[in-house]
Amino acid sequence: MGNAKNRIYQVLAILGIILLFVTFYSPIWSVALQSIQYPKTMYPEGIKIYFTYDGVYNGCKGVKEREELAEDVGADCLIEMNKINHFIGMYPIVQGVNDVNEIGEHVPYPVYAAEKIPPEEIPQALKILDFILRHSFYLFVIFAIMVMIFAFTTKKTLSWAAIIPSLIPFYFLAVYTYYLYWYGHNLGLHGGGAFGGIKPFMPTVFGEGKVAQFTTESYPSYGFFLAVLTFLVLIFAVLLKRKSLKESESKA
Repeated sequence: MGNAKNRIYQVLAILGIILLFVTFYSPIWSVALQSIQYPKTMYPEGIKIYFTYDGVYNGCKGVKEREELAEDVGADCLIEMNKINHFIGMYPIVQGVNDVNEIGEHVPYPVYAAEKIPPEEIPQALKILDFILRHSFYLFVIFAIMVMIFAFTTKKTLSWAAIIPSLIPFYFLAVYTYYLYWYGHNLGLHGGGAFGGIKPFMPTVFGEGKVAQFTTESYPSYGFFLAVLTFLVLIFAVLLKRKSLKESESKA
């Protein structure tokens, strides 16, 4: 184990930690709604939002035709998408740490524009999601500590300490897919059923889909590919450490 060549896994583990936090602050996935009522001149990429591990954010870049965009403020497509969802009875998008009120203070639960839903009317599933998003940074810190333990405990493989953090892209996909299903099958925000004849549905996870007059585009962003790279780096580190320990044991 004294051979520096046999400790490349430690370098990879440190790289994995760096990638963990770069991924945390990167857009993971984006969703855009396209419709003739949102022309490309005003919404070049449609009504777009993007997801990170700690919240959901406005994804509209905007154009010069809009006065507020001339001031580089940008159209808030997160609010716009919540308005669209509202009309079919869908609950507000849980925004995590991005959920703030009009004076910039974080609010304890998801809101819909100016209409705040009383806490007792918020489904438990959304409170759980809100909790996950608001505390996800601490989970990443735990992941980083686990990788450090894996990297600098030289007499044991401790594969689990690297494998569990490496699975971050799959954790995201699991939560993302489940809550898309939940939102699409809980259209009772207005007290019963969906508006406009919209029946419970499974929103598009990947690719293009259709809901009423809207075309949905759901695709991974660069943060997801960074998360996949994190997975590969940490798995490779595990394999190298196992090989290093076996070589050390055979020389003993």
